[in-house]
Amino acid sequence: MIDELFDFPFYNWEEKLKEKPFLKQPFGDLWESYSWGEVGMMARKLATGLKSMDLDEKSHIGLVSKNCREWIIADLAISMAGHISVPFFPTLKSNEIEKLLDFGDVDALFVGKLENWEEMKQGVKDDMPIIAFPHYKNHSKISTGKQWFDFINSHEPITENFQPKLSDVWTIIFTSGTTGDPKGVVLTYETLYNTKKITEDGNPLKVDFSGKNDYISYMPLNHIFERVVIEHTAFRYGGTISFVESLETFGQNLNDVQPTAFQGVPRIYSKFQEKILMKMPQKKLNTFLKIPILSWIIKKKLVGALGLSRAKAIVTGAAAMPLELLDWYKSIGIFITNGYGMTENCATCTNLDPYQPLGRGSVGRPTPGVDLKISEEGEILMKGPFILSEYYKNEEVTKETLKNGWLHTGDKGRIDKDGFLFITGRIKDMFKTSKGKYIEPGVIEADFGNISEFSQLCIVGLNCTQPILLAVPSESAIKNKEDVTKKLTKVLEDVNSKLDNYKKVSKIILVREDWLPENGMTTPTLKIKRAKIDEKFSNSYVDWEKNGKTVIWE
Repeated sequence: MIDELFDFPFYNWEEKLKEKPFLKQPFGDLWESYSWGEVGMMARKLATGLKSMDLDEKSHIGLVSKNCREWIIADLAISMAGHISVPFFPTLKSNEIEKLLDFGDVDALFVGKLENWEEMKQGVKDDMPIIAFPHYKNHSKISTGKQWFDFINSHEPITENFQPKLSDVWTIIFTSGTTGDPKGVVLTYETLYNTKKITEDGNPLKVDFSGKNDYISYMPLNHIFERVVIEHTAFRYGGTISFVESLETFGQNLNDVQPTAFQGVPRIYSKFQEKILMKMPQKKLNTFLKIPILSWIIKKKLVGALGLSRAKAIVTGAAAMPLELLDWYKSIGIFITNGYGMTENCATCTNLDPYQPLGRGSVGRPTPGVDLKISEEGEILMKGPFILSEYYKNEEVTKETLKNGWLHTGDKGRIDKDGFLFITGRIKDMFKTSKGKYIEPGVIEADFGNISEFSQLCIVGLNCTQPILLAVPSESAIKNKEDVTKKLTKVLEDVNSKLDNYKKVSKIILVREDWLPENGMTTPTLKIKRAKIDEKFSNSYVDWEKNGKTVIWE
């Protein structure tokens, strides 16, 4: 199989859905649409342009931009021209992109929808060939390099349907680095090809194989989840991908699209919940849900208002989803498929059908083709046809991660008697208190997962006598500090009553600022960077421990 060609599925739909909309971009109330045929034509011209640039065969082509239609077209063109895509997060600082461009041996760079190009470009060498996307309102103007339409229109489209070998490298994805510097995950076309097993053997995304699919793309496209679940699912099974204009228009854009499948990290779902509860407090919602006819009407209105009225599959991943949040959504008629994966296995490992009566609190059973086991240290080990071939130019870490065909995930977990996987934390997240006791923060955090007053939370306490809970309060909590303080004091008593003495949480600290990619507290996919949290707050741990209050507002 390794010497076979990758049958690029885009070519099939390019012909079959030639006149049908493929990429839809919002500009205020106006949506512009490119058909499959138009996208194919632009990508083919762009591929010719790339071939004209005198680059070596299988060159590394960088791509830095927020999600937009040009991102997909550029990615297509890179493959059509026989090169390797190396996408980057659009929030990178100049020193970060400078290191990655150099380490990743990038030969040319697509630059697109960015807010920070003026600063970022200081990390891009003057002789780097640049192809600039069209300008987007309220974003940086990219005046250097070859301009998108000028470059495309100066070339004829390639006529051949280029097909790489399955063994060829498809992409190098630099991980977002929650526990250290980003690592370049090398994925082949074979790993990409094999991801179709999850759809064709179980179809958790409820894909329509005739091409009647509507997706919305807003999570970073350089992240493996969005790349496989949205971009390449659309390439393989047809449909339309719509984009989001800005964070401010997200709700309206989602409402306009009403996608047939929706994907989001847990933070997105907690934000949705927050907005609903600000308009309809939980007590009132509970009352309505107890009245049969009214319950049906309320659920229908809420699902429609969120933009999910046509969604056949609603999916979460990338970080741990609190069980209580999944239950809350079920209460309003929204059933979310929970899954587990990582860049190193093409986001393909396990998934849990929300209608499944077993496996409550787990991330599901292995997807077809996946084997799982737990090491003596409690680490989740995974084997399957989707895993990376290596970390780029990092033989040492490759050997540590890939042993005897098993991917060492770095996550801790357990498998129950029915084969469901439960994740209990990260190996590297464990810390020791001053009493010499090891704390697994993820396990304790799960006990606070049903607190709607928390927008984000993190258990800390390195060298403290007891763990401390840091939390970002919700908007509604900030408006009712006194009541919230009383409630959280009681919550802490209840949680601690079930914990071993050395695990009992001594304080709840409600911090001033949200944890965001912009302030370095989370990855671009909103996973918390514990080391950064410690770096910012550790100087205050001792003072907080000595404070007589149980709940402290920073």
